[in-house]
Amino acid sequence: MFGSWQYYLVKGISRVICLLPYRAVLCLGRGAGYLYYRVSARQRNRAIDQAMQGLGLTFEEADRVIHRLFTNLGLTFLEMLYTPVLNAEKIRRYVTVEGLENLRQAVELGRGVMLVTVHMGNWEWMGAALAYAGFPMTTIAQPQPNPHLNRILNEYRAMAGLEVFSRGTNDMFKVVRALKNGKVLGFLADQDAGRDGIFVDFFGRKASTSSTPAHLANKYQVGIVPVFTFRCPDGGHRVVIEPSVDFERNGDVGQDLHRVTVRTTKIIEDMITAHPDEWLWFQNRWKTPYNPD
Repeated sequence: MFGSWQYYLVKGISRVICLLPYRAVLCLGRGAGYLYYRVSARQRNRAIDQAMQGLGLTFEEADRVIHRLFTNLGLTFLEMLYTPVLNAEKIRRYVTVEGLENLRQAVELGRGVMLVTVHMGNWEWMGAALAYAGFPMTTIAQPQPNPHLNRILNEYRAMAGLEVFSRGTNDMFKVVRALKNGKVLGFLADQDAGRDGIFVDFFGRKASTSSTPAHLANKYQVGIVPVFTFRCPDGGHRVVIEPSVDFERNGDVGQDLHRVTVRTTKIIEDMITAHPDEWLWFQNRWKTPYNPD
């Protein structure tokens, strides 16, 4: 069990990591990623299988992609422990942002923004970079199974300037209030949405996909802005903010929601295809079976 003593242990490790230069953090991260790849057979094999199906790769090709993915995850984990040292100067040094005008235009409308992203690169530092850039950032986070680990993640998100709401709780009322106040709401749109999702094509298979961004865009006239982050070869990250996805209303709400969800999912698929070793291929993305009846 991840008890409270382990919370203090991880915080202690984080304090030590924060004393190191960033280059040393990256070296440790690569080692952690290599170890993760070696010991997590179940996740590794699922990731290889899903990459083979989704990208049409051979086993050897998929294995190379997933090996790089696990290395990237090790880097991301160590960077998350390094989060307390972040400030505006260091964020500018470690993270470059492209397309700020796309987000700025959506925010200036004053109706709030749904910032749609996925588990690619260091999504935590992406939110921090946008918060340090002056945007009123909030996020819907899936609570971790253990409350102590959840506490660490949320503490570090708050340090970076993010207001956190918990998915599946009464915090959804706060989400609506935040959007009405013109804030930017980060939403990870690459997880299985269960029976309540909309089934759309994702890498050649029907996947249950959350329609929350589309619902909020329709009901509250908020913008939907896709944003992605990629790891740079020499360290640091590149955040790319795409143009806003317009919500077109054609008289049938169900079809409108489906159409917008399809568009955002296609944007996500294209980004993953371009950067396959950045996405969490071991997610149970197709967990909910598709039943056309």
